[in-house]
Amino acid sequence: MKFFIDTANIEEIKEASSMGMADGVTTNPSLIAREEGNFQDILKEICKIVDGPISAEVISLDTEGMLKEARQLAGIHENIVVKVPMTIDGIKATRRLSEEGIKTNVTLIFSPLQALMAAKAGATYVSPFVGRLDDISHDGLLLVEQILEIYNNYAYDTEIIVASVRNPLHVLDAALMGADIATIPFEVLSKFASHPLTDKGIKAFLDDWNRAQK
Repeated sequence: MKFFIDTANIEEIKEASSMGMADGVTTNPSLIAREEGNFQDILKEICKIVDGPISAEVISLDTEGMLKEARQLAGIHENIVVKVPMTIDGIKATRRLSEEGIKTNVTLIFSPLQALMAAKAGATYVSPFVGRLDDISHDGLLLVEQILEIYNNYAYDTEIIVASVRNPLHVLDAALMGADIATIPFEVLSKFASHPLTDKGIKAFLDDWNRAQK
């Protein structure tokens, strides 16, 4: 399973990369807005740190506007993946960009039929938002399971990025299902290595060692 880091913060990306946990990065307008600096400069810096897919989102809501932005974003670096919203105009843009060889990530997926449309349009990735579905008492991971089944039924190449991850269990369950990728906020990723029995075991080993040295 690939881990993408869901942030535009350079220090978080560097830290995740140093652990070998950053196979890619996903950004969005909200994440970019939290950081200081020019949008394109931030993307260029991220591309220097992580040699993998870097998602950057268009702002336009019409097809032609999306296409114009997408081509500009794709020109920044070969690793840029253009995030396109799941709308009719977004699907039209995805099809055109796919024909041009520009990689796309269709975002804000909340139903399996949306994911099927995106795959048929040639999306490189789809991003089902599991946490936001959980927030309204829907099973976000059931959506991932349904998309996986559909894609396996018809051998689509589109990869699934499990997004809107709120806790480590989201990633665990997605991994058990066989999802391709999880994009994870750094604060959630930081919790993966923690376990009270690990801490207890380390303390016991060190206590025994220190007693043996006396």
